[in-house]
Amino acid sequence: MTHSSTLDIIDAHQHVGDLSDSLTMDGAAHGQRESEDVRRERDVAKRLALLDQQHVRQSVIIASHAYLRPDGIADTRRVNEGVVRYCQVRPDRFPYPVGVVEPLYGERGLAELDRCRDELGMTGISFHTRFQGVALDSPWMFRYLERMGELGLVPFVHALGVIADQALWRVDKLARAMPDLTMVVLAGFADAETPLQLHDVADRNPNLVFDISLAINFETFVEPAVRRLGAHRFVFGSDTYSAATRPGHVLGQLLGSAMDDADKAAIAGGNIRRVLSAASR
Repeated sequence: MTHSSTLDIIDAHQHVGDLSDSLTMDGAAHGQRESEDVRRERDVAKRLALLDQQHVRQSVIIASHAYLRPDGIADTRRVNEGVVRYCQVRPDRFPYPVGVVEPLYGERGLAELDRCRDELGMTGISFHTRFQGVALDSPWMFRYLERMGELGLVPFVHALGVIADQALWRVDKLARAMPDLTMVVLAGFADAETPLQLHDVADRNPNLVFDISLAINFETFVEPAVRRLGAHRFVFGSDTYSAATRPGHVLGQLLGSAMDDADKAAIAGGNIRRVLSAASR
């Protein structure tokens, strides 16, 4: 079995920030008076320690979707700039900054997509419509994805099946409308129902790549999907937030699985590097 220290492991699903402003999270800290620089320095050190425990070489850094936005797009711009500053602390470990744009910003959101690519040098944009006030297949999602394809930005689309507005059938609609745009689908293994739909949706849409974060049963759901669809359709992700203090379980399950070493290496890092490198050309 390939040892984790010999693999080029990239975590495709890590968030900066937490969920405490949108969800009830026990122990979440509010009203912190530390400066942004101090918080960032502490968070980077903690994140690097978590990565090193699992021999994860690099990670995609995604904005948290639970940020407060009393000033609308100005807050979104601030969050995106913060993600870039975070990655700049250790660009060797965090080479892939992924921002957020709110579909309800309409035309102004298109301008922010342009800025994310042209001024901030971002790799992709994440959508988690649970926090964004729209369904995943809302009209502005199609407009935004079309612009992202023109810009070379990779969509990271959360598809938690327990949330109706993020159901996988909505991802199916997006993917069929834009077959040339590769999309990374996040958290599709987090419940017992979505993986059962995943095979058919993936068969119809070769432009979809799925992360394995939050997989509730690796052997039951992930391994059969890999056997049917091929390892090239999957990437490792942990769904780590800034509040995390322990590594997740998914990487260990991947490396300890019965899959062959080439498939493990592809899922652990090769596939997401290929997707992001292709988009940046």
